[in-house]
Amino acid sequence: MKPLCRLRFAAKNLSRYLSLLSLRQATASISVLLLTTLGCGSAFQNINVLSESDEIALGREFSREIEREIKLFTDPEVVRYVDELGQTLVRHSKRSNLQYYIKVVDTDEVNAFALPGGFLYVNRGLISLANTESELAGVISHEIGHVVGRHGAKALTRQLGLEIVLGMISGRNSTGVQRVASQLAGIGGILSMLHYSREAEREADALAVENLREAGYDPDGVSAFFEKLLEINDREPGALALLFSTHPPSRERIDQTRKQIAGLPVLDGLITDSERFHQIKSRLPPLKKNPLDNEVPTGQ
Repeated sequence: MKPLCRLRFAAKNLSRYLSLLSLRQATASISVLLLTTLGCGSAFQNINVLSESDEIALGREFSREIEREIKLFTDPEVVRYVDELGQTLVRHSKRSNLQYYIKVVDTDEVNAFALPGGFLYVNRGLISLANTESELAGVISHEIGHVVGRHGAKALTRQLGLEIVLGMISGRNSTGVQRVASQLAGIGGILSMLHYSREAEREADALAVENLREAGYDPDGVSAFFEKLLEINDREPGALALLFSTHPPSRERIDQTRKQIAGLPVLDGLITDSERFHQIKSRLPPLKKNPLDNEVPTGQ
C-alpha cells in the first residue's frame, strides 16, 4: 500500500480508536498505529485528528481571541466587497459546505490568514498592495486552500501533540476548546501555531489555481502577487516581515504555480481586473509607508 493510501487508512480509523479507548490509551495506540502504518515519525506532519465540528469550534474560539487584539475595518462597502469576492471563490472551492467568515483587518501590515473551520482575515494593507482584482482573489483563494486542505487542524495536531488535541476532542465541550485557545496567548501564539509546512503552502497554491479558474478569475493572480512580494523583500529585506513569517513566498513556489497554469487548457474571458476593485481601493486610507514606492536616492 502506498504511503498516502496508508495515511488515509490510518486517519479513517482514528474515530474508532477514540470511541473505544481512554485518552492515554488512545494517544499511545494512535502513535503506534501511525508509526507502524507509515513507518516514520514524519507521519505526524499530515495527520489531523479533529472532526469538522472540532475545527469550526476551534476556529470560532481562535477568532474571538484574535478579535480582542485586532481592529477590524468597518467601511461597509469595503467589507461587503471583500466578503462577496471571498464567497464567490468559496462557492467554487472543494470545501464549499462550510460557512466562511471573511473579515478585513484595519492595519497597514501586508498579510492574510485563515483559521481552522473557515475564518479568514485579509489586512487592509494587502488590499492596497494588490494591483488587480485577480491578485487579491489569488490571496483569498490561497487562504481558502488552507481551509480546504485542513492545514490548520494538521498544524494544531503537530504543534500541540496528540495527547492535548485528543484531550480536547474527548471532552467534546467548549471548555476544552477555550482552554486550548487561551493557552496559545492571543494572535501571536495562534499565528505561530498556524505556521504551515512547505508542503501545505504548495498544496494551498495548487488549490488556489484550481479555485480561481473555476470561479472565472485569471489564476496567474496568485503567482503575480507572490512575485511582487519577493521583489519588495529583495529591495527592502524585512519590509514584509509579518507575511514572510507566516506565508513565505519563494521562487520555487512561483515557478511551480506558473508551470501548473501552463499545463491547463486555455480559458477565454477570465477576470484579471475590475472597475469595482479600484473603486474599493480608493476608499482605503493611504499606507503610511507603501512598500511599492521607489526608494529615496542616497543623499536626499
